[in-house]
Amino acid sequence: MCLTIPGHTCNVQSELWCWKIIVAELLPQHHCQVSQKRLTLTMLRRLAAAPVPAAVRRMSSGSVHITVPLNFWAGERRTSHEKRDKENVYEPATGRVLCQLEPCGAVDVDQAVKAAKSAFGQWSKMSGMERARIMIEAANIIESRSEEIAQMETVNNGKSITEARLDVDSARQCILYYAGLAATLAGQHVQLPGGSFAYTRREPLGVCAGIGAWNYPFQIAAWKSAPALACGNSMVFKPSPLTPVTAVMLAEIYAKAGAPESLFSVVQGGQETGSLLCHHHDVAKVSFTGSVPTGKRIMEMASKGVKPVTLELGGKSPLLIFQDSDLENALRGALVANFLSQGQVCSNGTRVFVHKDILPKFLKEVVKRTQRIEIGDPLLESTRMGALVSRPHLDKVLSYVDQAKKEGATVLCGGEQFVPSDPKLRGGYYMTPCVLGDCTDEMTCVKEEIFGPVMSILSFETEEEVLQRANDTTMGLAAGVFTRDLRRAHRVVEHLKAGSCFINNYNITPVEVPFGGFKMSGIGRENGQVTIEYYSQLKTVFVEMGDVDSLF
Repeated sequence: MCLTIPGHTCNVQSELWCWKIIVAELLPQHHCQVSQKRLTLTMLRRLAAAPVPAAVRRMSSGSVHITVPLNFWAGERRTSHEKRDKENVYEPATGRVLCQLEPCGAVDVDQAVKAAKSAFGQWSKMSGMERARIMIEAANIIESRSEEIAQMETVNNGKSITEARLDVDSARQCILYYAGLAATLAGQHVQLPGGSFAYTRREPLGVCAGIGAWNYPFQIAAWKSAPALACGNSMVFKPSPLTPVTAVMLAEIYAKAGAPESLFSVVQGGQETGSLLCHHHDVAKVSFTGSVPTGKRIMEMASKGVKPVTLELGGKSPLLIFQDSDLENALRGALVANFLSQGQVCSNGTRVFVHKDILPKFLKEVVKRTQRIEIGDPLLESTRMGALVSRPHLDKVLSYVDQAKKEGATVLCGGEQFVPSDPKLRGGYYMTPCVLGDCTDEMTCVKEEIFGPVMSILSFETEEEVLQRANDTTMGLAAGVFTRDLRRAHRVVEHLKAGSCFINNYNITPVEVPFGGFKMSGIGRENGQVTIEYYSQLKTVFVEMGDVDSLF
């Protein structure tokens, strides 16, 4: 990944590469290969005491400027063939221009899809074991470059480096998981009368289009590409125009791992580029993560070609905290359910229903802990809440807090724009995490997805009552329940209308487990074995071993 740090232009590839540079600079008199494992204690002390060469220092907010193209197909980064206005991409932490986006038009999309179609011809003929080998190598490369990728994710998205590392590892695990499934894809044999039989074949679809969201740029690219590639498909991926940087890194990683040229391609752009992908006659399937309104439009476009879709859309998820809950875990769960990635998570449990008997104690403690959340430079290890993704989005979230106050909610803490003391961060898109009390079901903050660090707390008295209120939404992505009564937990989960439910935890997404929603929160699933069904098609073959029995 080429990037510019003032005074240096470098190609940062991996931690091992960084170690080699450091050792070479510190020990120029030794003409030998030195591995990390063989570094002596004395050498390690010298490394720790010596200044780190500028080219391998940790990225810092405001220091990265990207000038290389962000589109990728036919084995390399590419500029658009069409003269289009470039769009600024901003660094959330500072508000400065990070790079310029070159949107793809019809010619570019057509080239990328045709290249992916060619790659599909080669990839689909490989055995599952051969595909698995390449995917495992891609996962290994991600592991070796994990810190670099995480830092670029933080620079482009604004989330804390701690979270970005977890996201990158989730992407790595997802690719490994589907590499393990690639060789297990198989059909079924069915014995028929007279020695005849039938069998089924699970076959790839062809070129799949992936359209990603800005809250988990690298992770979503992996979550969509891994099952698609395991099944023998190729993919053309369009990231969000707000976060276009790291998906291209994944494309380069697949290529370096030995994948056929253009197996995973990246086209940049907004609504027009996405529309071109959905309508392209060589695209066999569309997978989208984003808002409900956009998901509806994509479903409509795909319907013109009767193309299958996977839609992972929005949510307004309930979190139910009963009076017998382990309060410490319930508090932790509520914070995780609302403030991960600055609250910009579709599955967040933003409607927190707390039993009236424990409400005062819960409110006091959740406010105290929310106020302790450290906001600031997302590249610092101590930061727990970085910047929201854009200025318009920050303004939108703040407007929801204002509307809540007008409708009678009480701001117990936060809900204001935050200006860090560091001068270079003062143009960034920060706000203080907000807890709203005295909320009712009719309030806008309770009914609409805010997609920011805003927790709405509601009181309840009975299990029947809270279930009815929890399900009173058009969406059904996730839901959670905290209680020590396991019978109640399973009973409540049975009645919650949501695709992903959590008992005594929240917002955990292991790649082995399907993730997706009910109602208007989407169609299909990401992760787990079931996703294989959404990236393949079943062919039935009848084999007659005798004579044809005909009426004619």
